[in-house]
Amino acid sequence: MSRLKSGIGIFFVLSALLAGAFAFWAYDRYTKFVQAPLTGIDAGESLVVERGDTLPRVLSRLRALGVREGHNLEWQLLARQLGAAGKIQVGEYALEAGTTTPRSLLERMRDGKVISYRFTLVEGWNIRELRAALAKATPLKQTITQLDDAALMRAIGKPGLHPEGRFLPETYVYTRQDSDLDILKRANADLEKALDAAWQARASDVPLKTKEEALILASIVEKETGIASERPQIAGVFARRLKLGMRLQTDPTVIYGMGSAYAGNIRKTDLLADTPYNTYTRDGLPPTPIAMPGKDALFAATKPAAGDALFFVAVGDGSGRHVFTRTLDEHAAAVRAYINRYRAQYGPK
Repeated sequence: MSRLKSGIGIFFVLSALLAGAFAFWAYDRYTKFVQAPLTGIDAGESLVVERGDTLPRVLSRLRALGVREGHNLEWQLLARQLGAAGKIQVGEYALEAGTTTPRSLLERMRDGKVISYRFTLVEGWNIRELRAALAKATPLKQTITQLDDAALMRAIGKPGLHPEGRFLPETYVYTRQDSDLDILKRANADLEKALDAAWQARASDVPLKTKEEALILASIVEKETGIASERPQIAGVFARRLKLGMRLQTDPTVIYGMGSAYAGNIRKTDLLADTPYNTYTRDGLPPTPIAMPGKDALFAATKPAAGDALFFVAVGDGSGRHVFTRTLDEHAAAVRAYINRYRAQYGPK
């Protein structure tokens, strides 16, 4: 009997030692799994989590990408430990070979730290240029390619509104789940906020009756100069012309009215051809904006610089700067100086 008891005791001791050894091995394996960088990943690879995905489905995608680390039970245990079980957020997650560990990946999926992309809407773009740029943006979902301008504005929630000038030039951050329409909705909302702010801060004597007129004038100012410091001066010229009943006579409106007929140069016949946007043949502002104005142009249009200049022309030295003049004679002299500089640099015009 004593021998039996002794044998049983030895058995339990050995079992305990084996259990301890297995526990140590399992703990060591789990610790290494949690901290070890994932391997088998191609450069620039990412993991996409879609709506309704469970952890096993996400792990299946990881395996398909070449990840072999860890048993599924270890991933599930770590997810519970990190509070990520059932809380993985939809999105696209970066998988950097050599740095991404199971812990860091699950933490990012739990916290929704997805890959973000940027789309820049450039000051002065028109709606055609904006549409073309959106169509090239990846991985932005394309949903508006078959919509005409009227349908586009209905989709944004602004039916009957002309799309030109309705989107604020800024850099917009988006994720793989976002669409071109999402960007446009945000840009439209930002434009309306910026326009409201500029209109609230407008000068008391500004010759504009509505925010819409301010937006139209801002779009012209935007197209006339890329130099921020000149925008209030150019807006001042146009404001004084509006007060005096002078025609604006601005080339960018003529170009916009020409549409696809514009081939890079304006001829005298173009200046005489009447369109709703030809400010050489028609009084006042054109019927709609002609481009997407930025915040600086919006505030310039509503708070134009004081002065007596009624004309401006490019210096012609490649700087983009303008010469501002008070009288027609001064303007004619400035134009001659511009032509002389142009011919000296590029030959006869």
